[in-house]
Amino acid sequence: MRATIRTRLTLVFGGLFLLTSAIVLIGADYMVERAFDGSVELRSVKADVPARPQDTGSAPPLPADLSGPEQHDAPNPETMVKAVREDVLGSQAQIRLASIVVMGAVAFALCWWLSGRALRPVHQITDTARRLSLSNLDQRINMKGPRDELKELADTFDAMLERLAHAADDQRRFVANASHELRTPLAVQRAAIEIGLADASPDRVATMRAELLRITERSQRLIDGLLALAQGERGPETRTPVDLAAAVRHSAELYVTPDIQLDLDLRPVTVPGDEALLGRLVDNLVENAVRHNHPGGRVEIRLAPDAGLLISNTGPAIDPGRAAELFQPFRRLHPDRTGSADGAGLGLSIVAAIARAHDLDVTATPNLGGGLTVHVIVPSPRS
Repeated sequence: MRATIRTRLTLVFGGLFLLTSAIVLIGADYMVERAFDGSVELRSVKADVPARPQDTGSAPPLPADLSGPEQHDAPNPETMVKAVREDVLGSQAQIRLASIVVMGAVAFALCWWLSGRALRPVHQITDTARRLSLSNLDQRINMKGPRDELKELADTFDAMLERLAHAADDQRRFVANASHELRTPLAVQRAAIEIGLADASPDRVATMRAELLRITERSQRLIDGLLALAQGERGPETRTPVDLAAAVRHSAELYVTPDIQLDLDLRPVTVPGDEALLGRLVDNLVENAVRHNHPGGRVEIRLAPDAGLLISNTGPAIDPGRAAELFQPFRRLHPDRTGSADGAGLGLSIVAAIARAHDLDVTATPNLGGGLTVHVIVPSPRS
């Protein structure tokens, strides 16, 4: 069984504390032993030095045989010091062993408790992650305490949950909108078949045929848009230099109409990416600028290395506070910007997805007299 990180921390720090304590105690015993050895050597030197007679007029010392019995029974100082040394060192060894055992137990218990407290935020993050699902992404850790590594980890996890919650909400809205967009033409088709073909006259059949064909084409455009949106969010598998000026000229040739004036000012700009996806980005911008316009309107397209790609058109006025919503799927701001047969509200959302996949920034700004200016910021060639 693999040891947990709490067990490993306890063993490492408890072992280090125990080893340090043992070294200190052994060093202290060694110093005591050296002190006793020095005391014994000093007393041995003093015992070897003969005593000098004092000039005090006192009587000389008595001979050994006349000095009395007390002189023969006097203890030897060196023997006493050695005996005390043996007793003290023996007691020190027992105390050292008992101290090491006690400090080891205390050290490991304290390290186990401290490591548990230190890892408590990690367990809190783990428990929160285990409880998470698509239905309760609103839960957060909300860790309190000093700004340390664990607090930063918990805050990062909370920020990730916030992004996941927004992504899940966007996904639910996208599925609901896509279901609604797909269900509407199917309902119309069913009504046309059940009601419109009840009277199967040649004229009625021709009218219903044209209506069913129009609805089928709209459904096909919607499905193509959903596929393009998914591909744009996935991003390019390989990146090659793409000539944006050539892509803009091609799109202008496809969507040019007699009622709309196109003004082009293109300079060579090369962007690394997928040629098909970047071509779809330019196609959607040019198509939207031409479609959501009025007869006799104008579309200006500017492309430069420093300024990037700017596409501006005339058309209905747009609330500046809601311009950013145009980059969301199925978001429509004007009835005349949608039309049930003109589009599904995926054009600019596909543009935003492709731009993100190519590390490009895209913004939309309403014009004062009506219409919209979309700006795609391309990387500078000097960066």
